[in-house]
Amino acid sequence: MENRSHRMVHLGYGKYWRSDHIVGLLPIEEGRGPGRRTEVYVSSRPEPVIASRAEDTILDDMSMGPSREARADELRSAVEELQGVLQGLSPVLRRMLRNEGDLDVNAWLRRLDSLSAEDPPDDGQEELFPAD
Repeated sequence: MENRSHRMVHLGYGKYWRSDHIVGLLPIEEGRGPGRRTEVYVSSRPEPVIASRAEDTILDDMSMGPSREARADELRSAVEELQGVLQGLSPVLRRMLRNEGDLDVNAWLRRLDSLSAEDPPDDGQEELFPAD
């Protein structure tokens, strides 16, 4: 796995550290419990930072393997394809789906558009499946 530079890693209980400054993770074996899971060694401190998260979780947050990137790209592609299909539906079919199946195609398209925008608005989901 490759370390992602300048990525903030959550160590638990409000502690964050930059991934490129973390040089070692050591699971705590004696005295391990809530708030004491992992010793995190960082380049700028002589003593480790005590993390409340497990070492494998911290390591996963520090890196993003190629399989996760490929999966994210595939998901983006599927969403774009779905948007195209939904946009191609006729107004009559959209009304039928809304009235007969409680599926509001226009609301879903707005939501998908907002998710692909840089600063998506905070929209609720209640309009997607209207109650009769």
